[in-house]
Amino acid sequence: MLIATNAIVLSKLKYRDNDLIVRCYTEQLGIVSFLLRGVLKSKKGHSKIAYFQLLSQLQLVFLYKNNRSLQTIKETKLNTIYTSLHSNVLKSSIVMFLSEVLSNTLKEEEKNETLYSYIETTLLWLDTHSEYSNFHLLFLLNLTRYLGFYPDTKNIDYPFFNLNEGKFEIKSQDRYTISGENLTLLKQLLGTTFDALSTVQINARQRQSFLSMILLYFELHLGSFKTPKSLQIFNQVFN
Repeated sequence: MLIATNAIVLSKLKYRDNDLIVRCYTEQLGIVSFLLRGVLKSKKGHSKIAYFQLLSQLQLVFLYKNNRSLQTIKETKLNTIYTSLHSNVLKSSIVMFLSEVLSNTLKEEEKNETLYSYIETTLLWLDTHSEYSNFHLLFLLNLTRYLGFYPDTKNIDYPFFNLNEGKFEIKSQDRYTISGENLTLLKQLLGTTFDALSTVQINARQRQSFLSMILLYFELHLGSFKTPKSLQIFNQVFN
């Protein structure tokens, strides 16, 4: 079956001497992995690799075979040419970090147009804005909506939030209950948009603390989630 779809690159891995395995989140089929044969040995191949930078947005045409774990691409085009996402050091650190989180969380081989649209539009927002130091926090928080564990905001005025239960509570239940600065920031971010993100004022220490908390939240609700390897480098860049 010939498939034409938009796709976002999540990861790439060298395979044998000259091949590359690329994992993409596609609009039509969810997660699909591709084998790019011989791209590491020819000049023509090297120009092709440029398409497959992390979180690049592509148009792909490929022959889909149900019984294959690695598909073959027939045509590749850039769907979006980023202006800063891969050239700005801070933004490329966000790209590296978020691509690892998305690789970790998106496992399904099924269509989810609303989730695809969310990732696509937020990456375009990041590419075109200059105030983005809290982007990754709101991105991850909003991502939980599509993964099925967005915080229940029914009792948002309560003084505690239970990470395990995903809801606000009147009293502290266990070690996964948060309060203080992280709670205040959670309430702020739950009520904001990307365009209003610059009004949320937090320092590097608070940002790091909240990120640790949101990653723990992912871990508690997604059994297979692992702390991203790029987290330490990411925190150093943003400090």
